[in-house]
Amino acid sequence: MDKNYFMKKALHYARLAASKGETPVGAVVVRNGEIVSFGYNRREGKKNALYHAEIMAIDRACRKLGGWRLWECELYVTLEPCPMCAGAIINSRIKKVYFGAYDSKAGCFGSVTDFNTLPFNHHPEIEGGIMEDESRTLISDFFRELRRKKN
Repeated sequence: MDKNYFMKKALHYARLAASKGETPVGAVVVRNGEIVSFGYNRREGKKNALYHAEIMAIDRACRKLGGWRLWECELYVTLEPCPMCAGAIINSRIKKVYFGAYDSKAGCFGSVTDFNTLPFNHHPEIEGGIMEDESRTLISDFFRELRRKKN
């Protein structure tokens, strides 16, 4: 499987989030070429600030794999991780992160700051811009429609 295959799966979950009125971000955790978990934003519906796509996917992966160290896993997410999610990625020891759109407001692997330049005990490999146009368009269309409905 290639990067686009797994990013398409993450985009599927992002669209699912959008269909529920959530910011369209989706994520999948992959180990040895197989998806072991998924997540999508659920903050609005669950009324919980912690329910980001990455957190949901990491939590499911830990439960499924029976441990908190995800050192054999990769994360595919449609938006550059925020500070909370970047911290969860570092703490769970995820090997590599692939993300779609860069986030100029909260991205912590290159946009606003880069957590990999800080002296944490783990530094995941990062590759941004995977299916970036699709990811960015999904988010911008969602917020454009939200603004239109408010007016």
